[in-house]
Amino acid sequence: MTVHFIGAGPGAADLITLRGRNLLRSCPVCLYAGSIVPPELLAHCPEGARLVDTASLDLDQIEAEYVRAEAEGQDVARLHSGDLSIYSAVAEQMRRLQRLGIAYTLTPGVPAFAAAAAALGRELTVPALAQSVVLTRLSGRASAMPPSETLAAFAVTGATLAIHLAIHRLDEIVATLKPFYGADCPVAVMVRVSWPDEQVFRGTLDDICGVVAGVERTALILVGRALAPEDFRESALYDPDYTRRFRV
Repeated sequence: MTVHFIGAGPGAADLITLRGRNLLRSCPVCLYAGSIVPPELLAHCPEGARLVDTASLDLDQIEAEYVRAEAEGQDVARLHSGDLSIYSAVAEQMRRLQRLGIAYTLTPGVPAFAAAAAALGRELTVPALAQSVVLTRLSGRASAMPPSETLAAFAVTGATLAIHLAIHRLDEIVATLKPFYGADCPVAVMVRVSWPDEQVFRGTLDDICGVVAGVERTALILVGRALAPEDFRESALYDPDYTRRFRV
C-alpha cells in the first residue's frame, strides 16, 4: 500500500490538482484535517471509503491509522490544507513512514500566498520594486523560529513578505516592519482566502491594525510595495529589443 500526501489547496474545493482529485478517487481510506479542509473535497472519495478526521488526533494516533491501512493493504489519501512544502507537518509523518517501511508520495497543492495574490489581482514580484517573496511566520507554541530567521532580518531585503500563522500578533508585526518598509507601505490581510466567506482587508502599515477587526486565525498577511505598484518599469521579457530564446 501507499500513503498519498495531497495538498488540498487554500480552501476552494475546485482548487485541487487533477492528480490530487484522482488519488482521492482511488484510495479506500482518507485522512483529512477536518478543521481546515473543505468537506466538499471528500465527495471525490469512493463510496464506502473510510474517512478519518485527524483534527483531534496526535501523531501516534495518525501513525496507527497508517499501520492499520498497511495491514489491510489499503492505499491512504492524506489530505492536508494548502501546499505540502510549507507548514504542513508532513516531514515528521514521512519520517515515521520511512521507519515503518511504508511507501508514500507527495502531490503539491495551490499555496495560500498564490491564492491571495490572485484574489488581490496582483503579481507579488514587480520589476525594480520586489523580485523575491519571503514565506515566513513568527515563533509560536508549535515551533520556534531559528535565531537567524527574524522578521527584521527579512525586512532588510525589502522583499514581499507572506506572513503565516501570525494574525494575533499584527501589532507586533507592524511595529517591526515600519522602520524598514515605511508607514505608507501596502498591507493586505487575507482571511480564509478562496473560501466562500473570504475576507480581504487592505491598508498600510500605518492603519492596517485599525482596519482589521475580529480576525483570530486562518489569515495570511502580505506586506510589500508590489501590492500597490504605481509607475514601475516594465519587464524586458516582451521588449522588442530584448533577445530571448523563449517567451513565458
